[in-house]
Amino acid sequence: MLILSIAIVFDLTDKMDNFFEGQATWREILLDYYLNFIPYYMNMFSSLFIFISVIFFTSKMAGNSEIIAITAAGVSYHRLMRPYFISALLLALLSFWMGGYVIPPASGKLLAFTDKYVQHFTTENARNVQMEVEPGSVLYIESFQQRTRMGYRASLEHFEGKQLVSRITAERIRYDSAHYDAARADTVYCWHLEDYVRRDFEDKFETMSHGNRLDTIIQIEPRELFITAEQAQQMTNPELRQYMEKQAARGAGNLEAFETEWHKRWATPIGAFIMTLLGVTMSSQKSRRGMGRNLGIGLALSALYILFSTVSTTFSVNGVMSPFMSVWLPNFVFLLIGSVLYLRVRK
Repeated sequence: MLILSIAIVFDLTDKMDNFFEGQATWREILLDYYLNFIPYYMNMFSSLFIFISVIFFTSKMAGNSEIIAITAAGVSYHRLMRPYFISALLLALLSFWMGGYVIPPASGKLLAFTDKYVQHFTTENARNVQMEVEPGSVLYIESFQQRTRMGYRASLEHFEGKQLVSRITAERIRYDSAHYDAARADTVYCWHLEDYVRRDFEDKFETMSHGNRLDTIIQIEPRELFITAEQAQQMTNPELRQYMEKQAARGAGNLEAFETEWHKRWATPIGAFIMTLLGVTMSSQKSRRGMGRNLGIGLALSALYILFSTVSTTFSVNGVMSPFMSVWLPNFVFLLIGSVLYLRVRK
């Protein structure tokens, strides 16, 4: 509660000007922003909370010579770690459930508030959209407006293998509607191509036709053209995985932010085990300096872990490192440190 309170104070101080300039009401600030701010950062700082609590608890045991009595009674250090890791498992499962299924819907309001009053990151216009909407079908739109659901200078190409079989170009493309198709057992999306020219290729021959309007099915929704990296946070685990698979099949690029978010949702719960291992091995030996030294080192290490995790994820967004490596690298490094400490303390 103390750490989250400090985080809220710093965040409020930083964004107060934005709130007043945007004329945000106190109800919006409290209910739409900070009510969703708390669970998001609570889950983000969960490793820090676990680390501090483990150090506090274990230092008290070591200071009262309880660990000496336990090991003198013939209990192995490995057996001593079992209740710690059972607790870490429960906390990891809670963190995974929160991060993958509870926090994403709440992040929708948080991001909507941020977009409206703090930093505008959504757009009404998409430019130079190119993706494979279905196997062998490539769509290109030079510009598309979300409000009117209309795009300009579009082309739709169909391939069989590497052979181009048809190409449709249109001055305008307009989204019409969506309905469920029993034959496809899927939802289909209807579009209109206006002022179009169609070319069909067969062997060395070309057939050309044109018209004012052509109704066709293109398996893409307008909202898919406007999904930004920030919106990865508001997708649940199934939605995020489905989106990445769909976009990868289409050949769309710039998925690093979504892949990074996906790996973070697995790496954060694993951090509970790593921070527990570090906390126990650092504080299980009795020290004349008391608990203060262990807590100080624990705070420094946990802050370094969070900083390392935050900085390393920027490497994947900038294309310097793969999303998997950038997210899991802090866990690998601190797991190595914890393993070395465990082998030393056990002896």
